[in-house]
Amino acid sequence: MTLGPLYYERAGRDGPPMLFIHPNPLDRSCWLFQMAHLSTWFRCIAVDLPGYGGSPKASGGLTLDAIARACWESVDDAVGDERAVLVGCSIGANVIPYMYRQNARRALAIILTGAGYNPGREFAARRIAQYREHGILFRRQHALEDLSPAFRATALGRYVVDGLIERGADVDTIIHLFEALAEPYPEGIHEIACPTLIVSGSEDSSHQRAFELQKRIAGSELRVIDGAGHACFLEQPWLFDRHLLEFLGRRGLRSD
Repeated sequence: MTLGPLYYERAGRDGPPMLFIHPNPLDRSCWLFQMAHLSTWFRCIAVDLPGYGGSPKASGGLTLDAIARACWESVDDAVGDERAVLVGCSIGANVIPYMYRQNARRALAIILTGAGYNPGREFAARRIAQYREHGILFRRQHALEDLSPAFRATALGRYVVDGLIERGADVDTIIHLFEALAEPYPEGIHEIACPTLIVSGSEDSSHQRAFELQKRIAGSELRVIDGAGHACFLEQPWLFDRHLLEFLGRRGLRSD
């Protein structure tokens, strides 16, 4: 299927492009700390997945491959046919291997978070059932579950979630996104040859699966953020950014 143009925002005027793909049920604004900080060295692009923010809704038959093509189109529109660092959480981390398979030469490096090797993907069916039963009202509970228990109990955690919910999303498209996630892994999808970093929160339900994912991506590195949940980049951005910058710096991809 063909998606309409995805909405995106940019920050930064110099350096390599860096694309951010958010998790369900957050939107592009969950990368607010990275957009503000990392735009010192990179031209940052944060997209809204279909059904979120300014991006169009999607119908049934949505695939991760189609989302990956739409993400490349956003990069093309923002900076042209340039190589980019690809950063994704959860569904974003699942989209990036498809982007790599579509155009490997354009991937400078890959940063995956909220990610693990989970061929059964039982969570997708559970989320679909919850959204079908409760509708868009379930989004707030789901967003809180992306955070560690400690962070979701803070005023800042609740403030961040409330702000995300206020921007709205389309419940049918959220369901279609989970249907796309439920599809089996294509053969060889994790055959990635560019520098790859996996960052995992110790309180993330996918944390143990992150180690298996590291084994499947040759040469990849894994960093753990203690006490953080699924959206560790939002809870402890100082550590997430440090891991990312050190990783890219060792590969000559950060200009000081």
